[in-house]
Amino acid sequence: MRTDSSPGSLPAREHLPAAGAGTPVLDVVIPVYNEEKDLRPCVLRLHDHLTRTFPYAFRITVADNASTDATPHVAARLAAELAEVTTFRLEQKGRGRALRTVWSASDAPVLAYMDVDLSTDLNALLPLVAPLISGHSDLAIGSRLARSSRVVRGAKREFISRSYNLILRGSLQARFSDAQCGFKAIRRDVAQVLLPLVEDTGWFFDTEMLVLAERAGCRIHEVPVDWVDDPDSTVHIVKTATEDLKGVWRVGKALTTGSLPLDRLARPFGDDPRDRDLTDVPQGLARQLVGFCVVGVLSTLFYLLLYSGFRHFGGSQFANALALLVSAVANTAANRRLTFGVRGRGGAVRHQAQGLVVFGIGLALTAGSLAALNAATADPGHSTELAVLIAANLAATVLRFLLFRAWVFPDAPPAVDAPLIAHPSDGRLPEPYRTWSDATVRLQPVPPADTDPRDGR
Repeated sequence: MRTDSSPGSLPAREHLPAAGAGTPVLDVVIPVYNEEKDLRPCVLRLHDHLTRTFPYAFRITVADNASTDATPHVAARLAAELAEVTTFRLEQKGRGRALRTVWSASDAPVLAYMDVDLSTDLNALLPLVAPLISGHSDLAIGSRLARSSRVVRGAKREFISRSYNLILRGSLQARFSDAQCGFKAIRRDVAQVLLPLVEDTGWFFDTEMLVLAERAGCRIHEVPVDWVDDPDSTVHIVKTATEDLKGVWRVGKALTTGSLPLDRLARPFGDDPRDRDLTDVPQGLARQLVGFCVVGVLSTLFYLLLYSGFRHFGGSQFANALALLVSAVANTAANRRLTFGVRGRGGAVRHQAQGLVVFGIGLALTAGSLAALNAATADPGHSTELAVLIAANLAATVLRFLLFRAWVFPDAPPAVDAPLIAHPSDGRLPEPYRTWSDATVRLQPVPPADTDPRDGR
């Protein structure tokens, strides 16, 4: 058992202990809406596969999204016939709403879901959940876009899927390859921390959860899958794509403005080796250097742009001082957030004041360089001035990084003391979801309190 977790953090990931008889390790949720024809063969096939191949106890939960056909009756019959099958009905549609409600209240340590059409080969299920059981990863997703995946689907869906994932990589800096494959799993302790932050109740739920998990430092395991497109799928592609793009805009805006409390999720399990107190190993030096260089290049371009503009209204010394002042404030703010990982407003004024001292040193270097240039040449060209300023700024940049690291931002952000905690279950869920087998955070299922007409399937 790990004993080097940082104080005040959640327990480190560990291999799940062998469960007692009848205690489910895996809860597979199948969200359905008007699937009276496909539900029974899907559940029977999944149940048979898990019975033959899965080495732990399991549960299959049918999450009915307000079906208007005979789906609830089919689900009830399956639950009566098979001890490992249970059903739960929601009065509103939305795949995300169904997953959040059932996952929030399940007592199984590993939670998964798959689409009712079983487009994904079930042989990928054990590789999907194995790294979660072992404690190696926090989430796992099936990927249809991995090199070794074998996928059969039309050109239209292929184009839409790849275009959507390119948009995620370009706009949200997502590194996972397939956001919308209906084949995912998550550890319960991770879900209890992430789910309260996920707003979407429809098809964008998966993407939002993955983006937040990635930004929080969770490890996402990807499994190449064999996948065959269901030609009878009732998903409205255009409508779903439109809502997904709206979700990308909303999450991107929240990440840019800092309105998401991701600082409460960073290093959520206290077992990151980068958090260990090791002697003679600079903590985060490589990452900080990369971040500082990126911010430095951008702020230098910003400074040169400002200098060129201010130069039309005053002398070189005036333009240099004003451009350096404005860019220094922006540089300190960017390095505070991106390079050294300081979030929130605490200490921001002090950091800016210290940054201005560093700015004064940079001003002395650049002003001295300009003075030396003017002393050597009576009327230097604009390009010559820029070249001298670039050289002076490079020297000031090295000194700025050392001062930032040793004086302005000497300490790493404080560890998170506690995750988001909600209230216990209100008892409206089926019996398997009312008990908790350990003392982990208890999370209230998110009640469907609003009507969301966009969640049609």
